[in-house]
Amino acid sequence: MTSTESAAQKAPAKDPWDLPDVSGLVVGVIGGTGPQGQGLAYRLARAGQKVIVGSRAAERARAAAEEIGNGVEGADNAETARRSDVVIVAVPWEGHGDTLTALREDLAGKLVVDCVNPLGFDKKGAYALRPEEGSAAEQAAALLPDSRVTAAFHHLSAVLLKDPEIDAIDTDVMVLGEVRADVETVQALAGRITGMRGVYAGRLRNAHQVESLVANLISVNRRYKAHAGLRVTDV
Repeated sequence: MTSTESAAQKAPAKDPWDLPDVSGLVVGVIGGTGPQGQGLAYRLARAGQKVIVGSRAAERARAAAEEIGNGVEGADNAETARRSDVVIVAVPWEGHGDTLTALREDLAGKLVVDCVNPLGFDKKGAYALRPEEGSAAEQAAALLPDSRVTAAFHHLSAVLLKDPEIDAIDTDVMVLGEVRADVETVQALAGRITGMRGVYAGRLRNAHQVESLVANLISVNRRYKAHAGLRVTDV
């Protein structure tokens, strides 16, 4: 067989927008009682996803779930992790490491989506912090060796996510990870939310830049009294 014939028989390149059906996956949100977690839970549940919100206190999680509605359930963090196929981590940066360490066994084998932004604040405004591991997502990967860690949903406005009068969230979601299938699952989840699109943005070593950009968006929002998002052009 000639090299030309061999090339002709190669399978065509995979369409990057050919994403899996994720409608049957159960999504857990650790930190689901906070604004970002509640907003993501609401949007995914509104799109028809089965969602469980988690908190350290089950009672608080159940109260948040009742407020969110759309069939969302509430449970403590450990139960949320165990019952979910995909787990979104939306906790404050200050509790990120301790929360994941405590849930290491419960998150084993799970697809974990870290959306935490390490930020500091002073009189000049928000600024990015750089964790020892390089980023919040890389810290998660180090603390959860038996989980499949990705990073996504960093640049979303909790105000827009939680507003029932807003039908579509006009933004792209940068998705980072080491395994293509995991990244595509998260891209597909983002695409379940009306107006959103998940875009592959590299491996976890590039997560710091994505997490840090939130500091810039906070400055944009304060200056222009907005809830800015991102769009990637020409893809």
